[in-house]
Parts: sequence; structure tokens; C-alpha cells
Amino acid sequence: MADHWIRSSILSMSKGKTMNTIVVLYYSRDGSTKRMANQIGRGVNAVEGCEALIRTVNEIPQTGQQHARTEKIDSPVITKDELRSASGLIVGSPTRFGNMAAPLKYFFDSTTDIWLGGELTDKPAAVFTSTSTMHGGQESTLFTMMLPLLHHGMLMVGLPYSEPSLSKTERGGTPYGASHVAGEDNRTTLDPHEKTLCTALGKRVASIAAKLA
Repeated sequence: MADHWIRSSILSMSKGKTMNTIVVLYYSRDGSTKRMANQIGRGVNAVEGCEALIRTVNEIPQTGQQHARTEKIDSPVITKDELRSASGLIVGSPTRFGNMAAPLKYFFDSTTDIWLGGELTDKPAAVFTSTSTMHGGQESTLFTMMLPLLHHGMLMVGLPYSEPSLSKTERGGTPYGASHVAGEDNRTTLDPHEKTLCTALGKRVASIAAKLA
């Protein structure tokens, strides 16, 4: 009888086990950052017990002409409830004069209620970016994206040099987060090292989230 109860309890816990959701939140106008987000999501999904929730943000509401996105962005827009319930967060943006894109900053400026509730505190987070040129502000953009995450009390996750591609890459890739050189026409695809580092970043955040859970 006791053995039967133990087996039933284990089975019940197994059936009721929840997945760790890692939100991959990005802004992309020409598609390069979106492609990175999808690759990072594959890394998240490769970790047992974790799943990627790929989301974007709205353009900033404004009067007058807006810069239209040149590529269709088919990811749903993030909701605050999705952010609250996430086990981890990975944020990506193209560089804008060495800074994150305004729509992403606009979204984080609206998360004061989440900050007041400490709902992201002690959850792992990471950042990624794409630029048109090799020295187009990748690292400063990664740093600016870290700031609101640190204010939210999140635990920043980088890419260690135990990842061989970090030393071998001749384009994107930093210890502060994944990066990509998209070219002046923003049509250059991820090269093998950039792709490997995107996948590694997703795996790393998901693995840490699973351990913390």
C-alpha cells in the first residue's frame, strides 16, 4: 500500500510539473534581431523543462511619420502578465547610436508596477544586439539594455570564454551577450559562430532558470 502511494504521488507530481518559460523579448525593424531571437529560442527549447516565449514590443505611439518596419514581424506583442510569469528574460535590440531602440526603452519605462512588486527579482536575464557594421556600438547597446534589468533585480547572464566560438568569431559575439553584424543592407545571415553563440545564450539562461526553479 505504501509503495503504491509513493508511486502515485511521483506520477501526480510528474504530471503537474510546470515548464520554465523564458521570454525572448526583442525589437526589430529590418529582421536581423528577429532572426537572432528565433535562434536564441532554439537554445532555450533545447533545455529540458524549459520553453521559449518569443515576443516583441509595439512601436511608440506618436503623431507624424514613423519609421516603418521593413520586414514583417510576426511575433505577438508582450503582455505584462507574460513578463511577470516568466522564469527568465532575454532582451534584444538593434543599436540606435550606441543605445537600445526607443520602442524597447518605451516598453521598459512602462514596467514600474512590475518593479514595485519585485516580480522579476532574482530571475536570470541576458541581452543581445545586431549592428550594421563591426564597430557600430554593440557593447554599449548591450550595456544599456542591462540597466533596466539590473534595476528590476534580475541576475545578468553573459557568455563565458568556455564557449569556443567567442574566441574564434570574426564578426559578432561578446562576453556581455550575443551579437550579430548584419551588414549595411541588414540582409547578412547569422554566420556559424554567431548562430552558435545565440544558441548558447538561450541554453545558458534556460539552464540557470531551471536550477533556480
